[in-house]
Amino acid sequence: MALRLCRNCFRRLTVSLEASSNGSAKRISPGFRSFSIVSRGPNAISHSFLEQAPVSQQFRRHMFIQTQDTPNPNSLKFLPGRDVLGGTKTLDCPSLEGAKASTLAKMLFQIDGVKGVFLGPDFLTITRSDEDLEWSLIKPHVFATVMDFFATGLPVVSEDAFSNSAANVDYGEHQETVQMILELLDTRIRPTVQEDGGDIEFVAFTDGVVQLRMQGSCSNCPSSTATLKHGIQNMLQFYVPEVQSVEEVREDDEEEED
Repeated sequence: MALRLCRNCFRRLTVSLEASSNGSAKRISPGFRSFSIVSRGPNAISHSFLEQAPVSQQFRRHMFIQTQDTPNPNSLKFLPGRDVLGGTKTLDCPSLEGAKASTLAKMLFQIDGVKGVFLGPDFLTITRSDEDLEWSLIKPHVFATVMDFFATGLPVVSEDAFSNSAANVDYGEHQETVQMILELLDTRIRPTVQEDGGDIEFVAFTDGVVQLRMQGSCSNCPSSTATLKHGIQNMLQFYVPEVQSVEEVREDDEEEED
């Protein structure tokens, strides 16, 4: 399953490169909250939940939440049917320490078995701490937490969460090359990767080497190296001759350097 999905991701990147060279809401009674869940895949299952809310919360709330498998068996994509960050923004929270900018992410980390949280434009990806931990034990808590958070009306992230954007950095003599790389990542590559519940962050461009950080479901994915080298590297080299290779930067590698 994971291999097939990753091949689809790689195929979409390859096709893009070759082309360049050539459900309704239900009415419920006050005092209850309702949400539905649909799991995509060969064994698709649809669930509906109706839970009684506290008396102090006498209002109607309905949210249709879908779950989607990713190439990484330890990551699951959740689609709440509304914007999470909106636009093209993403926020990777591989640990509770990295979730300071998001109240939603911090709430999700309180769930037993949650190792990582990734927030996307209209989805979020949860990474579990143990592959032997059944998703059926984690999903109900994620559903409830997501619905409860959006019912508060609070912002998903703080205003300064995206202040360190790569587009705002001066790369000197490589500025034009980096801008071309960033444009390709944003328009050709990231949308494809986000379909599988992950993302790619530009880290640096040095001596012809593009350094990228894999996020969300792409982090520690068994097939991420193949996608990085045969999909992303080929596309960048085709459009940007200055690119000699693409390398992945891992969180533990940066910690060792520090």
